[in-house]
Amino acid sequence: MITNQVLLLLMLSILWPSTALPFTPGNIGNLFGMAESDGRILQRSKRGWMWNQFFLLEEYTGNDHQYVGKLHSNMDKGDGNVKYVLTGDGAGTLFLIDEKSGDIHATKRLDREEKAMYTLHAKVLDRNTNAELEPDTEFNIKIHDINDNAPKFAKDIYFANVPEMSEVGTSVVTVTATDADDQTYGNSAKLVYSILQGQPYFSVDSENGTIKTALPGMDREVKENYQVVIQAKDMAGQMGGLSGTTTVSITLSDVNDSPPRFANHSFRVTAVESTEIGGAIGRIKADDPDVGRNAEMEYSIVGGHDIFNIITDQTTQEGVIIIKKALDYESKRDYEFRVEVKNTYLDARFIHGLQFKDYATVKVTVEDVDEPPVFTRNPYIIEVHEDTAAGSFVGVVSARDPDADNKPVKYSIDRHTDLERLFNIDSVNGTITTLKALDREMSKWHNISVVATEINNPRQTTRVPVFIKVLDVNDNAPEFAMSYDTFVCENVKAGQLIQTISAVDTDEPLVGHKFVFSISATNPNFTIVDREDNTANILTRRGGFSRREMSMYFLPVVISDNDYPIQSSTSTLIVRVCACDSRGNMQSCSPEVLPFSDGLTTGALVAILLCVIILLMIVVLFAALRRQRKKEPLIISKEDVRDNVVSYNDEGGGEEDTQAFDIGTLRNPEVMDANKLRRDIIPEMLFPFRRTSPIKDNTDVRDFINGRLQENDSDPTAPPYDSLATYAYEGSGSLAESLSSLESAATEGDQDFDYLSNWGPQFKKLAEMYIGKSPDRET
Repeated sequence: MITNQVLLLLMLSILWPSTALPFTPGNIGNLFGMAESDGRILQRSKRGWMWNQFFLLEEYTGNDHQYVGKLHSNMDKGDGNVKYVLTGDGAGTLFLIDEKSGDIHATKRLDREEKAMYTLHAKVLDRNTNAELEPDTEFNIKIHDINDNAPKFAKDIYFANVPEMSEVGTSVVTVTATDADDQTYGNSAKLVYSILQGQPYFSVDSENGTIKTALPGMDREVKENYQVVIQAKDMAGQMGGLSGTTTVSITLSDVNDSPPRFANHSFRVTAVESTEIGGAIGRIKADDPDVGRNAEMEYSIVGGHDIFNIITDQTTQEGVIIIKKALDYESKRDYEFRVEVKNTYLDARFIHGLQFKDYATVKVTVEDVDEPPVFTRNPYIIEVHEDTAAGSFVGVVSARDPDADNKPVKYSIDRHTDLERLFNIDSVNGTITTLKALDREMSKWHNISVVATEINNPRQTTRVPVFIKVLDVNDNAPEFAMSYDTFVCENVKAGQLIQTISAVDTDEPLVGHKFVFSISATNPNFTIVDREDNTANILTRRGGFSRREMSMYFLPVVISDNDYPIQSSTSTLIVRVCACDSRGNMQSCSPEVLPFSDGLTTGALVAILLCVIILLMIVVLFAALRRQRKKEPLIISKEDVRDNVVSYNDEGGGEEDTQAFDIGTLRNPEVMDANKLRRDIIPEMLFPFRRTSPIKDNTDVRDFINGRLQENDSDPTAPPYDSLATYAYEGSGSLAESLSSLESAATEGDQDFDYLSNWGPQFKKLAEMYIGKSPDRET
């Protein structure tokens, strides 16, 4: 490696070839700063004792300290009395100076990319006195660059897209690399781009790294993805330069350059005739190698069709064939039509010379199914006159089996639509008849449903609505339109209007209503005038009405219609006689109460008669209650003996009666006094008796329960869980012994009932019953 001194001498020879300088080791330091820097010749500083700039190559690889330069002062006579001192950037660490000779060395390798220039200060001192011989002078050590950094790309891999079928030279993406070396010094940072992988499809601009298409007609449907490797090399691409690479993943984006095509130009579809309108019967599909929007297609039937239509499924891009009109196997079984498919979006660059549509033939075969019956009409509207007798003809409905077999059909009425059962239908011929007379005034329309069912397949049924309109017949007479409150004043004059009446009729004649009003011509009090507009006026025939003579008049009015047959009715108009003022305003209509001298009125007699009837009913009821109070005797005959129930009519004294019995005895039978007698009565005779004390602790009951418990515990058929067992045990030691007649029946004849006579007067009746029945007494 050329040392800095040799390099410096070479540079000086080039710069100053005619200069005669003493190139001795003693003054080489004075010349060291005269290298070229930024195109200028460096000059001495004003101090004049040293140069202000030194140059040093980076990346020194030697083992010893790298020599930088030499400082020399004119004050240095070589006798060792001069000391050189160095301060500033890296002094003492990166840079060391020989105090005696002024030689500067670098202690380690320097990297220009870390720091390109160091600024230091030099002093010359007297070694003995430390006096400053030369002033402090600043100088720079500049690191010269070498090509030690390779170009680097910002990313290891780039992603880019370019439309397919792009022209040659279409820009795809630009990738750039950077070099850390000094771009102002030599070619260390001058980069040249080249393509290592991706030819012949792509190329790269050597100066700026722009990737471009290099091959025409690149088709995405053939190949979609490409991996391109780009290299950046410094030293202007010369041999020995450093390089870096990156990978660019290029994807061809789709354009609509491929038309849709049917793989098979003939399709066969099968459809059942029962398919509902709007239902799908099949799908067809064309292939388009494009993707996304460029692959969207639209299907249509060429020339249209009356029965079928085709729509596009936007998700699957299939053509869905649907039904526009109901199919009928019996009328037509085969259909054929052409389907056209085309792209929805077209690219103007590729429509020339290509037809972006295709055609296919679709054949549809209709399959037969068992169809329900079909009515000849839907709905039926039938008219029938009201008051038609039961069993009369109304109309006929007809249905047939549309299948080729034409199976027989039976008819029925859905009774949910005919709850009153007004109609009937013949199950064979569909004739509808009435079961009851119809009344239009009750219902003008009857809506029923008739069901037609295949006899061989009852599941095949069809309903049809039948609307029956009831036609009007003049069968109702007119009547008053409302209830009238009519009065006439006592001081009224003849010919005065007292009421205007009108009528209504529930019938509806075709020519409208025309009513005629009339009253008896011999009526001395009132007359009627027909106004010819379905109303009439009631007039007085005379004046001077009196409430005392007649407080109310009943006027029969005959109302007739003009339809056939003529219907008429008589409605009664009640006219009250009232007192009025001079203007004719009613004041009072109550009849005057007048005295009668010839006896009681009828109302009084009726009231008296009702009172008498009520009194008689009270007497009869009282007698019946008295009769029910009598009771039959307890025992009618001696033969009527009841063993289990004996009634005593001995009523106690209640809670206040403390003499009849001792309540403490009832609570604790064991402390009963055997000789204690009743205190409320005088016994007929005194007799001693003994009471058998009950068994202590109820040992018999305990033994009975323990025995039953042991039986259940040892029973192998008992359930494996707790259960409740109930037993009936009368026990022994009862003070009254057994009262059951079941056990005493066999030995009743052997018993002696004489002791009953010793129990006191309360048991006298019982003693008479049993002692009297004893065989000994009978004999």
